[in-house]
Amino acid sequence: MKKMLKILLTLILVLVIVVLAYVGYVFFSYQRLPDHMALKVTNNSETALTKNTDYRLMSYNIGYASYPADYSFFMDGGKYSRAYDQETVEKNMAGILETTKELDPDFALFQEVDQKGDRSMKVDEVAGLTTGLPTYSHVYAQNYDSAYLFYPLTQPIGKAKSGLVTLSKATISESTRYKLPIDTDFNKFFDLDRGFSASLIPVKDSRKLTLINTHMSAFTKNREVRQAQLAKLFDFMKQEYENGRYVIVGGDFNHDMLGNSPEVFGTQTEPFNWTHPFPTSDLPAHFRVANEGLAEAKIPSVRRNNEAYQKGQSFVSIVDGFLVSDNVKVEKVAVHETDFANSDHQPIVLTFKLG
Repeated sequence: MKKMLKILLTLILVLVIVVLAYVGYVFFSYQRLPDHMALKVTNNSETALTKNTDYRLMSYNIGYASYPADYSFFMDGGKYSRAYDQETVEKNMAGILETTKELDPDFALFQEVDQKGDRSMKVDEVAGLTTGLPTYSHVYAQNYDSAYLFYPLTQPIGKAKSGLVTLSKATISESTRYKLPIDTDFNKFFDLDRGFSASLIPVKDSRKLTLINTHMSAFTKNREVRQAQLAKLFDFMKQEYENGRYVIVGGDFNHDMLGNSPEVFGTQTEPFNWTHPFPTSDLPAHFRVANEGLAEAKIPSVRRNNEAYQKGQSFVSIVDGFLVSDNVKVEKVAVHETDFANSDHQPIVLTFKLG
C-alpha cells in the first residue's frame, strides 16, 4: 500500500513539474512584435494609380485555408481544432486562388494566412498566395508567432505563425506594420498578437493612397481591448488623411459592419464577442463605412463555426468590409458568394475611384 502511494505521489509530482514547465515555456516564449515595423515589398510593380479610374479591392479572411463548409471549430462551440489533413488545406488554397483570379482585383487583402502552423498542417500559405498570383506586388505582415498551445487536450491547436498579406497591381512605395492593443492577462495567449499593415501606393500627379489591412480580435470578452484597437486604427486613419492622402481600410473587423445584421439575416439578436455593432459614431471626421447595398443583397461575409454550414439556417453576419475617406468615391460594394467552400468567410469587393 505504501509502495502504491509512493508511486502515485511520484506521478503527481512529475505531472505538476511538466505542467509548470509548460506554463513557463508559454510565458517566456511569448513576445510581441515592435510597433512601427518596416515591411519588405516583394515583386514590386512600376505602375502608378490614376485619378477617376475604377479600381477593385478585395478583402478575404481565408481562415488559414482549414475551414471547408462542413467544418466546425472548437472555440466557436464546434468539434475541430486543426484542418482535417494537408490535402484539405491545399484544396482550399486552390479554391481561394481560383476565386481571386475570377474576381481579378487590382488589390487584395488577405487575413489569417498561415506561414507555418500545426493547425494548417504546416502548409506555407503566404508562399501559396504570392506564387499563385505572381503578377502582384506583395507584402506580408506577421500577426503572431505563438508558442505550442496544448489545447484542446485531445487535439492541440499547436504552434502558428500567421499574418496579413497585401497584394497590389500598382507600386507599393513603402509598407509598415503597427501593433494593436491586446489583452494583458492570460487571455493574450489565446487571442495572440494583433496588428495592421499600412501600404503607401503612389497616385500619378496626386497624393498617395494609404491602403490598410487589418484583422481585429475575435474572441476577447474585454470591451476595452476592442475599443482600444479601434481607437488606435482611427487615430492612424485621421493622421493619414490629414497628411493629404486617400485612405482605405479593409479587412476583418470582427464587428457587425451593417449594425443590424441580425435583422437582415434573421439571426439571434444577442451579439457574440465578434458581432457587436461597428461604432460608426466613433469614426473620425471624413470617414465612413462603405456598406451600401449589402443589406439589400443579403449575402453574408462570415458564418459561425459551431456546426457545418447550412444555408438559410447557420448563423451568418457581415464582419468584413471597408472604411473609406471622403476623397474616395465608392462605386459598388458586394460580397462574393462561395457558399463558404474554402473558408468560414466569403470575399468582399469594393469598386472605387480616387477623386
